[in-house]
Amino acid sequence: MTDSVDNDRVRATYLIETAQDPAKAAEVLAGEQSSGTFVAVPGETAELRERFRARVESVESLGQLPAPSLPGAVIPEGATIQQARVVVSFSLENMGTNLPTLFSTVAGNLFELREFSGLRLLDVDFPQAFAEAYPGPAYGITGTRELCGVTDRPIIGTIVKPSVGLSPEQTGDLVSDLALAGIDFIKDDELMADPPHSPLHRRVEAVMSAIDAAAQKTGRRVMFAFNISDDIEAMRRHYDCVRKAGGSCVMVSLNSVGLPALAHLRTYCDLPIHGHRNGWGMWTRCQALGIAFTAYQKFQRLAGVDHIHVNGLANKFWEPDDSVVQSIRDCLTPMLGGYVAMPVISSGQWGGQAPETYARTQTVDLIYLAGGGMMAHPGGPAAGCLAIRQAWEAAVAGIPLDVFAKDHDELAQSLTTFVSRT
Repeated sequence: MTDSVDNDRVRATYLIETAQDPAKAAEVLAGEQSSGTFVAVPGETAELRERFRARVESVESLGQLPAPSLPGAVIPEGATIQQARVVVSFSLENMGTNLPTLFSTVAGNLFELREFSGLRLLDVDFPQAFAEAYPGPAYGITGTRELCGVTDRPIIGTIVKPSVGLSPEQTGDLVSDLALAGIDFIKDDELMADPPHSPLHRRVEAVMSAIDAAAQKTGRRVMFAFNISDDIEAMRRHYDCVRKAGGSCVMVSLNSVGLPALAHLRTYCDLPIHGHRNGWGMWTRCQALGIAFTAYQKFQRLAGVDHIHVNGLANKFWEPDDSVVQSIRDCLTPMLGGYVAMPVISSGQWGGQAPETYARTQTVDLIYLAGGGMMAHPGGPAAGCLAIRQAWEAAVAGIPLDVFAKDHDELAQSLTTFVSRT
């Protein structure tokens, strides 16, 4: 779906599964998000209903499916399930530019309706009024590249591991090693925020001290994404701490803090916002229910995220490569005239996935995170970081990794160590 040309309505695309005629089921969906009743109530006039109702814009039949056994779905015995793609539009007058209400409208009680054995939000388009209310990413791809000093290749990074347990001083020592190794980007794990064993303010002090010292030797400042996920007021304190110490990025767990907290952070944050989507699987893993990433990431970009995780090819999780590739394209597709976000590739990555990732996406506008695929390199983190850069250099040049590795020892060692793990 492209940006809506109707600036008075939000357009949402759904995949529905129903035992009814899909057109009738779509009208039920629209009716639920209009007056919410099936009989006239006092004050509800024909004019009011017409003005504020949701409208079914199109219904595309996708064929029949075997009857599922979703609890509560109204499926007569012997009935077949119809699958369809449905576009419904909602009046901006019902919600204004209220982001939580927008989300409740396109992804609220609809999932509760008995008429559907499956319902999935595939895409959403916002009227221009939302661009006037929400400025979107402050840095995106261009600003992040400028801060990292990386112009023509992926930004290479890693995640602090172990996820929990390191003291601030131990974290600082690790960051020092990585910064001296030439890495571009490091982030906290989503499990590491402001715990008793590593309070954020102490971790910021230790990490920024390491980054400053390394910069004196290398001339480059590593970007570190501090995880400030917390209650709204605490997030402001955490941000102030990072900003005062000279930090260049903050991270939030998007599904944990929610859209309003992210949008509020964007109002005062003058650093890139790194968005981690942990918990995403419960929203999307069932292909008949939930929300597709195409729709999900638009809400996050609108609220102000600069970077957003998209998984990676040959990853350790459930997500197929086709889905990852589409997610990368989604982040790079402008909406509302801009709002492009930097895709963050992670999960079981090393240099070996670089050729296919580049071949399928034709972009280097990525943050490419490797954990063990960098840290466990037999030559150490510095060699691991260089091996990933070499893999991407080969990928962009169209040179097979084993050929490129003949003149690049770090990549050769990486291939020997990791090739059987992908």
